[in-house]
Amino acid sequence: MNKRILISAVILAIIAIILGAFGAHKLKELLPKESLNAFETGVRYQMYHVFLLLFLAIFTEIKESIKKKVYLFTMVGIVFFSGSIYLLSTSSITAIDFSLIGIITPIGGVLLIIAWGILLRSFINLKVD
Repeated sequence: MNKRILISAVILAIIAIILGAFGAHKLKELLPKESLNAFETGVRYQMYHVFLLLFLAIFTEIKESIKKKVYLFTMVGIVFFSGSIYLLSTSSITAIDFSLIGIITPIGGVLLIIAWGILLRSFINLKVD
């Protein structure tokens, strides 16, 4: 499980860096400021959760069952939250109306909150020597 989490984190980090650079250089010329800000929010939250995944993989005091839940909620949360923001914020240049997927953005946010909540509960229940 740890190897899968680490690989996922690194892939998501690479994607975030590529998208961040693309946003800063190319999309800056193509998108209105509000859309660019939204796109950057998606990148930022994706990268924040990369750090959560890296921590999850290396912290040995978390049970495997908890790791699996946090991993699943985080991965789906990133795809729903950041992924929908990427699509919604670039709809003006793709000419595709992604407004119907706007509902999954807050669902993704809730999934990320749930992942953090599961981790918090795990820490509260942690028996420290």
